[in-house]
Amino acid sequence: MEVQLPGEDPCVLDAGTGARLLGRELLGRKERGVNLLFSHFHLDHLFGFPFFAPLFAPSFRLHVSAPGFSPDATRDRLGRYLNGVLHPLRMPDLPAPMDFAAIRPGIPFQRGAYQITAVQLNHPGGACGYVIEGGGRKVAYLTDTSPLSRPGEGLSGGAAPNGREIALTKALKGADFVAVDTMFSENEYLEKMTWGHGYPEYAAALCRHAEVKTLALFHHSPDATDADLDRLSERWAGGYDGMRVVLAREGADVDLEG
Repeated sequence: MEVQLPGEDPCVLDAGTGARLLGRELLGRKERGVNLLFSHFHLDHLFGFPFFAPLFAPSFRLHVSAPGFSPDATRDRLGRYLNGVLHPLRMPDLPAPMDFAAIRPGIPFQRGAYQITAVQLNHPGGACGYVIEGGGRKVAYLTDTSPLSRPGEGLSGGAAPNGREIALTKALKGADFVAVDTMFSENEYLEKMTWGHGYPEYAAALCRHAEVKTLALFHHSPDATDADLDRLSERWAGGYDGMRVVLAREGADVDLEG
């Protein structure tokens, strides 16, 4: 997912397989830098990183941020993938200049005109989402997370948020656009509660409580067919309690200027 303010380097969130085509697009647009924000380092969020074309442009600068204890740890984690074995290149072979940062959930940081805050998610091994603010707009990215409450409790049970849900709804308050992991149906989630992925009804309750303007159902199941996703889109086409609900689509643009 990409977020960009006019005149600013874009923010790119994770580097899955879509990073290959996105990288080409960024170079075609004559971008000169990018803020690359990793939610975590599971392979499906890294697959596209070695094929991200800006890595091979010496005039292109990458600011890489990820949850962790130190900038060196962030670099080392990426280096486990670009190690000459899993990929023929190593980190020192990449021509583009890079700097690295380790971020902590709940502590805002600046990247150009963006104020970015990481939020703790619920995923095996840990993951964080991002709330990005700038230009009078607020966008959030919550991938790879299951509900923060148990079935029948908090937002999962149709009640007020509890526990970690309170901090998350506060962070999302009034956001213009929020993409949330909805990989499962509710029944599938109940069978796979430890997998670290969510379902649309919980995402809708979370975002509606936070007074989000638009929810994007995101991180679709790899088993979902186009017909499955069309049915999901039709089901949520009317929104949820006054909140707009859309289906995230590869290559789709959302303009928040208006």
